[in-house]
Amino acid sequence: MPQAAIIEVTQAESGQKLVQFLERRLQGDVPRSAIMRWIRKGQVRVDKGRKKPFDRVRAGQNVRIPPYRAEDAPQQSADSQAKPLDIIHHENGLLAVNKPAGLAVHGGDGHDDSVVSRLQAMYPDADFGPTLCHRLDRDTSGLLLAATSYATLRAMNDRFASNGVHKLYLAWVTGCWTRPGKTMLRDRVKKKGGPGSEKMTTGSGKHAEAEVVCLCSHDTASLMAIRLLTGRTHQIRLQLASREHPVIGDGKYGKIARTGLKLHCFCLQLPKQTFCLPPAWQGKWAVSETHLRKARGLLPNEFLV
Repeated sequence: MPQAAIIEVTQAESGQKLVQFLERRLQGDVPRSAIMRWIRKGQVRVDKGRKKPFDRVRAGQNVRIPPYRAEDAPQQSADSQAKPLDIIHHENGLLAVNKPAGLAVHGGDGHDDSVVSRLQAMYPDADFGPTLCHRLDRDTSGLLLAATSYATLRAMNDRFASNGVHKLYLAWVTGCWTRPGKTMLRDRVKKKGGPGSEKMTTGSGKHAEAEVVCLCSHDTASLMAIRLLTGRTHQIRLQLASREHPVIGDGKYGKIARTGLKLHCFCLQLPKQTFCLPPAWQGKWAVSETHLRKARGLLPNEFLV
């Protein structure tokens, strides 16, 4: 950008720290270190006055951005542009996304395609680009929530941090689950191993808790519903595997994977709203409506249609 620009803070952007606001508006063209330097030197002005990097901006304020030359910002991959995500809800500052198995939430580690890059490609002109409120493992399918305003993002971050979002998963596990009714899984879990070989283990570390119920079972596999009460890394996969029922397709905590990971985020329940997305599993892995209704019985409040 060869000349200084004056941009107005929109309602969707209101409440952000100044440095966050500029990072999102500049979409990676300028590194944070340069933005911080602009602010310290007074090259950035808010309503013609100087501000500190972590002062918050409000809707209607005018922000001056000095002239700059864009860095070589990461380009969207062709896959990100060609494969839009399935959006099942978009209202009141919140997106509910259907994340397919095999798609990473964030890019990196040799892959450019991700949920984040696809959202950026789908909403290039958004005042506040959709920002994920939580994450799923690459091979896990199901519901992801993204905020389309900063106020919604802060509210959702607070809800997830305080266990104000009820998370219900479905999983096919190996073996016949014999425990009747609801079972509470409680463990201490921690990460072990060096970069590239990290793995969660039980026995010590942070508290991990989940409630599970078997929806159906036979000699070689069981369909489980899992309500997460904590959100530890690989928690469902680890807790089930440690009880000799690894999730089918889990080559990290189970046997060699011969099929895709059969783990799916089925429901996310907020105080006044519940999102549900049945898995797209076919054939012997298909989940019946009867089993979906039984799974929803783990939700603590009355299910909202």
